[in-house]
Amino acid sequence: MEVDLIFKIAAIGIVVAVLNQLLQRSGREEQAMMTTIAGLIVVLMMIVTEISNLFDTIKDIFNL
Repeated sequence: MEVDLIFKIAAIGIVVAVLNQLLQRSGREEQAMMTTIAGLIVVLMMIVTEISNLFDTIKDIFNL
């Protein structure tokens, strides 16, 4: 796992948190929730890709 991945996830988290606060303060709670869900989906997709790479590496190590 690279340090870049951690920084990307942190940056997405900060941007989503700021957008969430701005949208909630302006009375758009539904859009704030959708922004949070979209950010969560993006981060989960990044993590799923890394987990897939991990399993591929384990398969290569053990010649499966």
